[in-house]
Amino acid sequence: MTEPDLYEVVNPATEEVITTLELAGTAETDAAVARARAAFDTWRHVAPADRARLLRAFAAAVDADREHLAALEVANAGHTIGNARWEAGNARDVIEYYAAAPERLFGRQIPVAGGIDVTFQEPIGVVGVIVPWNFPMPIAAWALAPALAAGNTVIVKPAELTPLTALRLAELALEAGIPEGVLQVLPGRGPVVGGRFVTHPDVRKVVFTGSTRVGKQIMAGCAAQVKPVTLELGGKSANIVFADADLAKAAATAPYAVFDNAGQDCCARSRILVEARVLDDFMALLEPAVRGVRVGDPTDEKTEMGPLISAAHRERVASYVPDTAAVAFRGSAPDGPGFWYPPTVLAPVRHDDPAFTEEIFGPVVTVVPFRDEQDALRIANATEYGLSGSIWTRDLGRALRVSRGVEAGNLSVNSHSSVRYTTPFGGFKQSGLGRELGPDALDAFTQTKNVFISTEE
Repeated sequence: MTEPDLYEVVNPATEEVITTLELAGTAETDAAVARARAAFDTWRHVAPADRARLLRAFAAAVDADREHLAALEVANAGHTIGNARWEAGNARDVIEYYAAAPERLFGRQIPVAGGIDVTFQEPIGVVGVIVPWNFPMPIAAWALAPALAAGNTVIVKPAELTPLTALRLAELALEAGIPEGVLQVLPGRGPVVGGRFVTHPDVRKVVFTGSTRVGKQIMAGCAAQVKPVTLELGGKSANIVFADADLAKAAATAPYAVFDNAGQDCCARSRILVEARVLDDFMALLEPAVRGVRVGDPTDEKTEMGPLISAAHRERVASYVPDTAAVAFRGSAPDGPGFWYPPTVLAPVRHDDPAFTEEIFGPVVTVVPFRDEQDALRIANATEYGLSGSIWTRDLGRALRVSRGVEAGNLSVNSHSSVRYTTPFGGFKQSGLGRELGPDALDAFTQTKNVFISTEE
């Protein structure tokens, strides 16, 4: 008899074991797919108004459980309590937003000769969703909500490190009346459960958020079955500061654009590009802002940055800051238990330095100067990634020119916003494929059926 695959879930701020879970294997994954396939035959035919009502009930259940969900995220992922509350609210908002979709999945009537031609937006089937550990609660919601609204059934595989909020969302869905088998959460290892999503013929679509390396493997596997994928992958986003910008505001906000969630964010503005003639002024303003970031107990309302997710990840982040690194200044981090790493600014750095070219996924930011708009665009675009970025300037024309010139899917001017649930989110180049959130997400979970009805005798 095979021994169960057990996994200890650890609090990254204390290194204490929260719980032990039994991870699913191939047999359990196949059984979950069979349940989802059976449930799809019923769920797809639930009247749009009834499907909308159930999703509104699901959103209400999440809303009532927000404090509990936030506490789970603090303990499991090390997120600050403020961030975790926002994430629980975002999950609620996303589910509520897509609750309006079932009654608005409009087809078209296309003028043709000899009859009537209409289109229908049909659900795809069973959707396998592979969720990362950095934002486990909202990213699960970003996929499951539009997928369910469109009439698909969903199996979520949370990251081994952070399964607790996804499991709770599945419980809340059942409590809200979502039928059995429509939404399942299956903790397991990526190559086992996620790999089976790729190879199982009854899983008709895969959604993956994570590293570009693994995303390429998933895409290659899905290609063998012509299986559609949505991929949200890595990032190495630029924060471009022009001399005419509000330097004080740009410097004050820059730390939170990269150190939020301890830098474990695909949208982190981990490359700061500053117009050369104001570089010294900007750095003088940036230093107190970095040193002022409050790093510590994530349950404390005043904490602004928590720990990294694991000891192994902390070691990886530290490898980008060897003893010879050009550390301009650092913030502070607690001693003792927990996977802590201080906010760190590297300057000056070479453009071929791994800290400048590779996704660190930690609280490390590099600063480089640029000469003019063309130079800023050249540096910003000299990367395989293209997920997000910021542009700081008072010149509206420049803001529009540079926004059109930066090769990234999500840009903000004089702010660091990347995600709104009402607008599309996704990357250019090797930062991903497809779009999540906003009205565009429904296209990823439906397929167009065309029907011609002859009116000729």
